[in-house]
Order: sequence, then structure tokens, then C-alpha cells
Amino acid sequence: MPTTPSKVVALGLLLTACSVAAVPTTTTVATTTTTTTTTTLQTTTTTAPSTLSPVTGLSVDDPALLGRRLLAVKIDNHPRANPQSGIDQADMVIEMLVEGVTRYLTLWQESDAEYLGPMRSARPTDTTLLMALNQPTYARSGSQEWVAAVAVQNGIHLIGEVGQPATFRISGRFAPHNLYVNTIELRNVADSRGHPDEPPAGSLWTFGPMPADATPVSSVTMRFGGNQTRWDWDPGTGMWLRTAYGEESIAVDQEGNETRIGIPILMVLYVDQYTAMPPPGWGGGGLPSSQTVGSGFAYVFAEGKVVEGSWERADETVWFTLTRAGGQRLMVPPGKIWVSLVPASGGITYEP
Repeated sequence: MPTTPSKVVALGLLLTACSVAAVPTTTTVATTTTTTTTTTLQTTTTTAPSTLSPVTGLSVDDPALLGRRLLAVKIDNHPRANPQSGIDQADMVIEMLVEGVTRYLTLWQESDAEYLGPMRSARPTDTTLLMALNQPTYARSGSQEWVAAVAVQNGIHLIGEVGQPATFRISGRFAPHNLYVNTIELRNVADSRGHPDEPPAGSLWTFGPMPADATPVSSVTMRFGGNQTRWDWDPGTGMWLRTAYGEESIAVDQEGNETRIGIPILMVLYVDQYTAMPPPGWGGGGLPSSQTVGSGFAYVFAEGKVVEGSWERADETVWFTLTRAGGQRLMVPPGKIWVSLVPASGGITYEP
């Protein structure tokens, strides 16, 4: 079954405050005269630190993790790069079309992975997304010079192949599909370079439950150019399980243990494709890109159901807002999220 739209969302954090009231006390001194003294307690207001992730909406055990920078790492999805490692540990994955295949922009705020890869090069779409995330650090294997320059000009702090222990080549694979990273060590590199260490400014989504009128769905098929990706709902794990290139999508750890790639929250945003060109005065060629400003259809899949709506984004400095057809907020259930920027020319189909 094809699909439909809607429009608008808000973000917010609930801050709780507690105060101590001023309490006057009177003391009488037993002499021929009576003296009254009054003591006033100072009124203070404190704000309880949030324990909810701005990326996933999930509660975290260590609130200190929520005060650090968002780290982004670009991950390869060429058939020769499969299976990937570590992407199942990311807080959010954004999948987008590049040259005939897709790549992943993985986002890490409260989470980390010591074995993540393969890391690949940046594309212009990455900058249009990362500009809204408060000067994040972005690790990628390289890019055309103009792509890197545009990223830096827009407050994104880059890390490339810096060597062990932050980045390393693995045996058993050929370049360029063999560059892996340790996000904990990438954070150390960012610290040593003086990159800002501030979190995103507020929640990325309006988190809330799936509505009662959500439509049951068993599978979703997405078309990225000539490639198809399918996600099947698995009630046993509470996950959408991924299939691509005609095979089950797998993540493999450093010891060789394999895990089926699944995600509890799957989001689809319809986007237009265009060719991004170098700014005047820069060499290089045009690159396929996704239009992330404007509006388009949006779908949130969770709990074996779907809610349809639309996304809207005024410019690259703000994040996406989501609404349903009647103007209500399109809620995103808390959980790790996979966002698919699906070309509007391809679209999706889903089955009950």
C-alpha cells in the first residue's frame, strides 16, 4: 500500500524545580526585656538534571553522558562492506542514497562502540544534517576538498584517519572497506583538538506513544534508486529486521559473532534527490545529495504499526518537525532510531 502526508512538531524538555520557603522563627530571651529575632532561610531553586536522551528519548543510567558532544561517524554500505560492525550500538542511524548505493550517518551521544566500521567518506547531505546538532564532531575517511570546507565553515569539526587507537585498518578486507574506528578514542582526539563538547540543544524528536489508531504493518519495502531494502516486524524481539542486497543484514563484532540488524523505531522521510556542486572557486565534481530542507511525507514505524504524517524543516540550523494530517504532533516512541531518507521518486510500500 502506498502512502500519504501531514505537517509540524515541537520539541521540549520538562524541567522540574523545587524551592525552600522562607520560614520566620521567633526566640524569646528570659530577662527583664523581651527581644525577638527573626531568621530567614535563603530561597534556592534547582533544576533536576534530565536523564532522558535527546536522541532516543530513553532514560540513561549516567546523566553525565547526556552533557557531552554528539559524535557522528560515516559508515560504508557497499556490498563489499557487509557485514558492518558496531552500527547496531548507535543511538541513531541515518541512511541516505549516494552513488548507486546507500551509506549510513551514525550518531553517538550517550553510546559508544570500540569496533565500528567500515568508515567511509563524507557527502554534502551530511553537513545539511549535522549543522542542527550544535557543532558536532564528525569522523569520516575523507571527502572532496570542497565538501570538507563547507562542513568546517558551518561549524562541524572533522576527524579523518588519525591512526591507532582511534582509527585502524583490519585484515581480511581490502581498502577502502577496511577502515574501522573506536568512538571512545575518537572522543579523546576531539578533546585534544579542542572541539566543543556540548550536547544537542534539546530533544531531536517529540517523544510519545504510538497512537491507538496506528495501522498494523508486517513489512516495509524501500526503494533507493535501483536497490531495495526490506524491514520485517518481529514480535519476538520487538524489532524491525533488515534485509538488503537480497540477504539478511548482519552486524559482526570483533570476535566474529554475528547479530541480525534490527531496530525498534523505523522512520522514513521522503526526500528529493539533486546534485550538489562545488562553491565558486573550488575544484571537484558534483555529488548526489538528498534535499533535507523543505517538506515531505513522513512515516513512523514501531510496535508493528505505522503512523503517517509529514516532515518540515525551515533551514539546516534546525531539526525536522513532524506532524500528522490533522496538525497534531507526530510522536516518536522512545528507542534507538533508524531514519531512512528515501527518494520520493522511489518511495515505500508496506504490508499489513
